[in-house]
Amino acid sequence: MLDFIVFTILPDLIKTFTAQSLIKKGIDKQKFSIKTVNFRDFGIGKHHKVDDTPYGGGAGMLLRPEPIIDAIEDVEKKLTGKQLYKILISPQGEPFKQKKAISLSKLDATIGLICGRFEGFDERIRDFVDEEISIGDYILLGGEIPAMAIIEAVSRLVPGVVGNDDSLVDESFQADLLEYAQYTKPLNFRDKVVPEVLISGHHQKIKEWRQACSISRTRKNRSDLYQLFINSQHKND
Repeated sequence: MLDFIVFTILPDLIKTFTAQSLIKKGIDKQKFSIKTVNFRDFGIGKHHKVDDTPYGGGAGMLLRPEPIIDAIEDVEKKLTGKQLYKILISPQGEPFKQKKAISLSKLDATIGLICGRFEGFDERIRDFVDEEISIGDYILLGGEIPAMAIIEAVSRLVPGVVGNDDSLVDESFQADLLEYAQYTKPLNFRDKVVPEVLISGHHQKIKEWRQACSISRTRKNRSDLYQLFINSQHKND
């Protein structure tokens, strides 16, 4: 079973997430588990302080290393069997992409997601993690939303979580391409008609149309992905 532990000072945000939709069903079916650890419980002094002013001056507060590292080490002492694979959620991390989600879904370890708050982390925290991940080039109030995005992207790859596992095959980013256009009823909506090939019943022509659509859409909207696709085609030639 895939296990996640989210290190956060706002565990209720994560608990609300775990009570919804397919995430809740996946947990109920024991396809994966999601637990939270409030590193404020390991905070300094009677007020359980987790942050402080930065040396050298500057705006805002930084998370201190002791509460986070103490929380991590406490979890590691209690884990049996699997190791804790520690991921620091940070704008400075590796961009999170579908290939990373796939690799994490196959990881034989408990995935620990460390969520920041305030202006960032004490630099020394980085010495205690396995990798850093970013979900995009923008700044949020904390790491909880990225943690939920990572959990959702990874957990849905676990067999049996998504109702039809075949739906995981032809998705955006699976082959460095965006997903092809899809249609449902009605056949004609405000003079916008479903492409004829999709109602032809000719499976090979539908497959070819979808591939061409994916390539065209990727070339138009994501030139970076399109170049990766072209390079992969050249390697296969």
